[in-house]
Amino acid sequence: QVQLVESGGGSVQAGGSLRLSCAASGRTFSNYAMGWFRQGPGKEREFVAGVNWSGGSTDYDDSVKGRFTISRDNAKNTVYLQMNSLKPEDTAVYYCAASGRPLYSRRYAYWGQGTQVTVSS
Repeated sequence: QVQLVESGGGSVQAGGSLRLSCAASGRTFSNYAMGWFRQGPGKEREFVAGVNWSGGSTDYDDSVKGRFTISRDNAKNTVYLQMNSLKPEDTAVYYCAASGRPLYSRRYAYWGQGTQVTVSS
């Protein structure tokens, strides 16, 4: 089992930035690909970004490419999501996830509780 706890959510105006963090505990963090998903009001949960075990490969949904950056620090068992140029449509609950599968499968088995991000126009 992997336990995941997100932090860093909040409210920001359009064009602003936020950095989300996800602290992992349990099994060896570097064994897992890590990802971020989000679920907006009235929407299904959707993939945002993923990073492989070493941090050397990343995967992004087209809607966030060029604005969001995912990274990880295996020494701190933490994954980050730097979000710049935020838009009102980025408003959602953001979830951290861990996967024992290859990065580009986008299939994740372990989930955090989520952190709210609200972007106002």
